[in-house]
Amino acid sequence: MKEYYELLGLTEDATDEEITARYEEMKAKAKEDRWLDGEAGNEAARLLTKLNTAYAEIMAERKEHNKTTSGENSLEEVAALLKEDKLSQAQAKLDDFNERNAEWHYLQAVVFYKKNWTNDSKKQLEIAMQMDPDNLKYRNAYGKMNAKNEYEKQSAQKETQNPYGNRRYDPSMDDGEQMGGNACTDCISCCYLNLCLNCCLSCCCQ
Repeated sequence: MKEYYELLGLTEDATDEEITARYEEMKAKAKEDRWLDGEAGNEAARLLTKLNTAYAEIMAERKEHNKTTSGENSLEEVAALLKEDKLSQAQAKLDDFNERNAEWHYLQAVVFYKKNWTNDSKKQLEIAMQMDPDNLKYRNAYGKMNAKNEYEKQSAQKETQNPYGNRRYDPSMDDGEQMGGNACTDCISCCYLNLCLNCCLSCCCQ
């Protein structure tokens, strides 16, 4: 593919518009020169054929690349990889995207969540909601994440406080709280919140 770009006098970083403009310019000149006498006319005719081939190949390659890095099929592939917890492969595909829409940011949020990067996941969800404010999937995931974060914050605060407050210590309480009473209830609640959020972020990738 490199030789095709060199024929047009461009690099692979050129935009589609630049490629088309250069192709049209060179094609017009070659069409005019092919009527010249002798070898000059023959050379212009050969150049015209090369230009047509180069332009067709470059645009076809670019079209295929855009299809695999910004199309819906690729987003579905990322979602499938996330369901299998193949985070590295999913991230690699996301990194290849040229166009990053709301769904892209949602899927990036899922990757970060699965890596336990809560703050980064939250930021990506916020971007997704800004780009598509009517999407219930994004809003529900964001709400559940905030609820989980708030629960964990309150749990952390409780752990730093005296479990008996101003009450007098009573050994008989050991059978209740220390043997599983309130602590178990908190554990079950936390697990439930995590399960809900994980389902929302993982299963909604469909």
